[in-house]
Amino acid sequence: MKYGQYFNQQRTEFPAEWQMQFISYDALKTFLKTRMVDANVRLATAFPRAHVFPWTPASADEPGFDALLEQRLARVAKLTPEFVRMLDAEVEKFNAFFVTIKDKTKSRIADVLDASRRPEVAECEAALKELLLLERFVFLNFTAIAKALKKHDKWSGLQIREPYLMRTSHLSFVVSTSLLRLKPELLARLTALHAESNEGAGTLGLSVAKDDDVASATAALKSMAVGSDSAGPTRVPTPSSEDLKQMVLGTHGASQKLGPLVGLLHETQTVMISLRGPHGTDIIGGVFGCLANHHCQVVDFSLSRLHHDVTFGVLVHLHNRDVDLFSDLARTAQEWDGTLSFDVQDAKLKASKLAGSTQYALDEAPYASRVKYMATVLNERGLSPEFLSEWLNWLLAKKISVEQMKRLDSHHASLMCVEFRLSVPDTLSPEEMKSELIAISTRHHTDVALQLDNVFRRQKRLVVFDMDSTLIQQEVIDEIARATGIEEQVAAITESAMQGEIDFQESLARRVALLEGTPVEALETVKRSLLFTDGAHYLCRALKNAGFKLAVISGGFLPLARYVKAELGLDYAFANQLKVTADGKRLTGETVGPVVDATRKAELLEVIAQAEGIAIDQVVAVGDGANDLLMLAKASLGIAFNAKPRVQQQAGARINQKSLATILYLMGYSESDAVELQI
Repeated sequence: MKYGQYFNQQRTEFPAEWQMQFISYDALKTFLKTRMVDANVRLATAFPRAHVFPWTPASADEPGFDALLEQRLARVAKLTPEFVRMLDAEVEKFNAFFVTIKDKTKSRIADVLDASRRPEVAECEAALKELLLLERFVFLNFTAIAKALKKHDKWSGLQIREPYLMRTSHLSFVVSTSLLRLKPELLARLTALHAESNEGAGTLGLSVAKDDDVASATAALKSMAVGSDSAGPTRVPTPSSEDLKQMVLGTHGASQKLGPLVGLLHETQTVMISLRGPHGTDIIGGVFGCLANHHCQVVDFSLSRLHHDVTFGVLVHLHNRDVDLFSDLARTAQEWDGTLSFDVQDAKLKASKLAGSTQYALDEAPYASRVKYMATVLNERGLSPEFLSEWLNWLLAKKISVEQMKRLDSHHASLMCVEFRLSVPDTLSPEEMKSELIAISTRHHTDVALQLDNVFRRQKRLVVFDMDSTLIQQEVIDEIARATGIEEQVAAITESAMQGEIDFQESLARRVALLEGTPVEALETVKRSLLFTDGAHYLCRALKNAGFKLAVISGGFLPLARYVKAELGLDYAFANQLKVTADGKRLTGETVGPVVDATRKAELLEVIAQAEGIAIDQVVAVGDGANDLLMLAKASLGIAFNAKPRVQQQAGARINQKSLATILYLMGYSESDAVELQI
């Protein structure tokens, strides 16, 4: 429902005399739509997106840029004052009627509160209803004023809403603090009348309170009754609707059922407030200060910062129709050089944050049938504008909404890594998205890792690594072959396995057979030649200090896996065991025990997780070869690190960067987090 429709609908609920005194919102909107159409001086938004402003006019009939601007400035200079005079007249009409009704209401309430007489309960309730109706009348009209000003600013290009609202801060409907004083007194009187007459629930639907409760509630309510009407910004502390409810009900209120009249106290307005400016903490503190002064209920907030510039948004419920809040916010914006915007919606008007029956947080895209993902985009050489453009265009084409962006790398010369929280239509399959993202990644040499955004993404506890070409840069079987002079024969078998002519177990058996007679000391030579992958020590140190369990599961050989385990501080090492001669000096060309192939790797991952009491949803696996695929699939996050094409196609995530430490980004750690974990 558009606000104009809602406003007119709500107006019909008031007495006929009151309806005539409402702001003429439709007339104001019609003026803006018909008269301001060619007056907008914000030329970038006044013309269609495809419009091009030429350097010189295409024809003599077409005005030049300077003439166009002069025409519009002249038109807006004439129409904006005319609009302001029109709005002033509406505000003065509404304010004058408010003063009249307020005086009548105050007189009626004063009569009810007269200590020398005992009014009827119905008389007291009628006075309270009129007071609540007057509050609603004020808030509806103030909202219409703010909406009309917002439309003016949009269609004219001028920004007059804040200063105009500051002008209204001295009008009676804003500063009539005596109404705030009368409400608690009237409620206290009504509570006492119900107790004295022993009428039970009555119209309010309240149970009888004890005399001590009534006295306590009356004293508490009257303690709020301070202040008087003033032409200045002096403010009366405003009790919230919850305060009033508790005081009316006394200590037994929690078990009572509120009647329809007390229910009026709970009508709220939903207000979306945004303040942008260069003073971050001051802006946040200023907004919360205003909200505290007016007893607003904070529902949600959102904050974004770009160096000194901060945008702070907050969603609140305003219970008491205290329109002075907006004047206070305007003064706060002026004090801190901020730009204020707000949108007011009555609780009966569905907020834009609702989709179906689901309530969305401020930092969420308010669309139904969505799945939340976290995407990590990474390039150690810097994220290029070309990649970012294609990436965002892909998101647009898939109707994927960006909810948050967070830079994970520290502020280097180039932007390296960004984490996106995405709201993805549930009709998109992960397989389809992964296939298309691999193509984009390949074109731009930039990694994109897509993960479901759930609690387990942020709560990993076990990381399992392959060894060859993952934790270390070499393949250990090749290094042993090189040390013993059989490199060519081993390479031929490896190539046959890569071509799919033989399986892993057969290739391992053939290559190990070639090592028969090799001195055991050759393994020590190989240890000294091993080169750890860039970032391996840094990554493992960070993970260990963060409380992770770490393991290496290798299709290589146990002596070398144990060496890697010791060097990196891992918790587990599993690999193939080479059989040695009885004197322990030479290799026999055989292995002992189960072969650590693809199936065994996946089994060992699960065994370690069970031994440590860790759920599979909390396990990360990293590898590069085909014999790692089952292990990568078993883990909740399987990362193909500089892997063969087939592995990259099938793995859940992939990294093609030089440093193994970039894995931390996929786990949600920023570079500053990683530095802090190097303890």
